[in-house]
Amino acid sequence: CGQPLQNKVQLKGRDLLTLKNFTGEEIKYMLWLSADLKFRIKQKGEYLPLLQGKSLGMIFEKRSTRTRLSTETGFALLGGHACFLTTQDIHLGVNESLTDTARVLSSMTDAVLARVYKQSDLDTLAKEASIPIINGLSDLYHPIQILADYLTLQERYSSLKGLTLSWIGDGNNILHSIMMSAAKFGMHLQAATPKGYEPDPSVTKLAEQYAKENGTKLLLTNDPLEAAHGGNVLITDTWISMGQEEEKKKRLQAFQGYQVTMKTAKVAASDWTFLHCLPRKPEEVDDEVFYSPRSLVFPEAENRKWTIMAVMVSLLTDYSPQLQKPKF
Repeated sequence: CGQPLQNKVQLKGRDLLTLKNFTGEEIKYMLWLSADLKFRIKQKGEYLPLLQGKSLGMIFEKRSTRTRLSTETGFALLGGHACFLTTQDIHLGVNESLTDTARVLSSMTDAVLARVYKQSDLDTLAKEASIPIINGLSDLYHPIQILADYLTLQERYSSLKGLTLSWIGDGNNILHSIMMSAAKFGMHLQAATPKGYEPDPSVTKLAEQYAKENGTKLLLTNDPLEAAHGGNVLITDTWISMGQEEEKKKRLQAFQGYQVTMKTAKVAASDWTFLHCLPRKPEEVDDEVFYSPRSLVFPEAENRKWTIMAVMVSLLTDYSPQLQKPKF
């Protein structure tokens, strides 16, 4: 840890739709705040009602274990109240326009976390709402998951700078969020996706720009072992996301050879670890890797709670971390 620093980052009132809208220092601040809350509440047993009197609307078009539990329990632990809304309660843009929904929610809650199918719905909500809108997952990005991943890696490696992340899987919202942020920490990214399942071209173009600006390596390939070569962190995700069930047979065929195994790990760095945001299927990673001492999947899952708490605190309060700032 470095010396305590006066916080110059101010995120209060902002939306969190994608990490491309945040600088490296702003993302580091959210991780610093996550570590601070985890230390003060979990380790020291302090009670910090930083969100007392605050309310959160939670819109879930897609089901979730970790996003719902981490947000509800985390918001309550900080003294606030979270209200869970499914498609049975609120059908975005169907029974009421997105504009009207945004204005109603703005009058009754202090922030909204929305887990949706379309990123464009989040963009509209953010445009029309007068309160912070947080992306709980969309077709394009999953920023709150990546914050948990980075906190987990910070805890394991003590620093993120110089790490090589090896992605093996679909060119999906998780990969997009890594591409929008890894270079800002000085991390290199090697990503393997099957042909036809590459990341979005507009995301790739911006990621190439970030890599150039920060002097990091960005490798996009169709060869899993090439992506894994020398990697400190092996990362994969589900091959079949919610809404893609009809593509299951086609996707399973396309992803043959992409399972993460000890054979994959043999070409990685000697200090390799493994991440998966869950839920996990055996075809994505075998048991030997998933349940090995190198697997960080369960600390990663727990850190969803501390990072979403930090997001809420940073967007809704003027709180500054008491813990010394980590060396990222």
